Amino acid sequence: MPVYSMTGYASAQHGASATGAETDARAPQSRRLGLEIRSVNSRFLDLSFRLPDELRALEPTLRSLLTARLKRGKVEVRAALESEDSNALQDPPPRVLQRLNSIQDSVKAWLPNAAPLTVADALRLCANAPSASEDWAEAVPPLAEEALDALMAAREREGKRLAAMLQDRVKQLRALASQATPLVPQLVEQQRTRFMERWKEAMALTDGAVAPDAARDRALTEATAFAIRIDVAEEITRLDSHLDEIERLLKKGGEVGKRLDFLIQELHREANTLGSKSAALDLTRISVDMKVLIEQMREQVQNIE
Repeated sequence: MPVYSMTGYASAQHGASATGAETDARAPQSRRLGLEIRSVNSRFLDLSFRLPDELRALEPTLRSLLTARLKRGKVEVRAALESEDSNALQDPPPRVLQRLNSIQDSVKAWLPNAAPLTVADALRLCANAPSASEDWAEAVPPLAEEALDALMAAREREGKRLAAMLQDRVKQLRALASQATPLVPQLVEQQRTRFMERWKEAMALTDGAVAPDAARDRALTEATAFAIRIDVAEEITRLDSHLDEIERLLKKGGEVGKRLDFLIQELHREANTLGSKSAALDLTRISVDMKVLIEQMREQVQNIE
C-alpha cells in the first residue's frame, strides 16, 4: 500500500438543469454544483461540512463516504450551488413574489410603520427561495466519490514525496552512525594510553613508595570505567533497529503515521544519549547532526496518515 499524506485538496463540479412550471415558462435555469474537499494533518479524523441548505440533508451520506476511506486528518467539505451564468439575473418566480406580497400585507396590518420591501429585498428573498424541481440526492454521491478519488490521489502523491524524504534522512542517519562506531575504540585506546603515561609519571615521583602493580591496576581500572561510560554500541544498535523499522513501515504503507511518530521519539532519545556520552568533539557533532535530521523527520511524519 502507498504512504498517504494527510494534506490534500480536490474539487469536482456537476451541472444540472432546473426546470419547472414556476420559472415563468422561460429557458431552463441551469445550476452548477461545486464540491471541494480540503484536508490537513490531525491526530484523529475530524470532519466538518459547509453546505447550502438544499444539501444539508445529504451530510450523513457525505460523512459515510469520507469515513470509509479516510482514517486521519482534519477534513473540510464545502459545497456551493450557483447559476451557470453567474452574471445573469434570473426573473423571480411569480409564486414567490405573490407570497412576499401577501406576507408584506400581513406585516403591515400589525406594524403599519414597517418599511416596505425594496426591489433588492425581493430579489434576495427570491434567490434564497427553495426550488422544488431540483433534487441533488442522486448527483451528490458520485460527485463526492469523484472529489474523494482526486483527494486520495493528491494525498498519495504527497505521501510518496514524504516517504522519499524520510528514506533520505534514514540514509544520512546510518552514515552518521557508521562514523560514530569506530570513534569509541579510538577514544578508549587514547584514554588507556593517557592513564598508563600518568601511571609511569606517578611511579617516577613516588620513588617506589607505591607498589607498581597496585598503581597500574588502578590506572587500568579507571581506563575500563571510562570505556564503559563512553560506550555507545548499545545506542547505535538500537538506532539501527529503529531505522530498520522505519524503512519497513515505509515499504508497507497504509496507516503508519502513529507508529512512525513513536519511532521518531525513540530515535531522538538515542541521539540524546549518544550526545550525553560524548567524550570528543566529533561525537558531539555527530549527535547534533543526528538531532537535526530527526527533527526534520518528526515535522514530516506529522503529516503522514
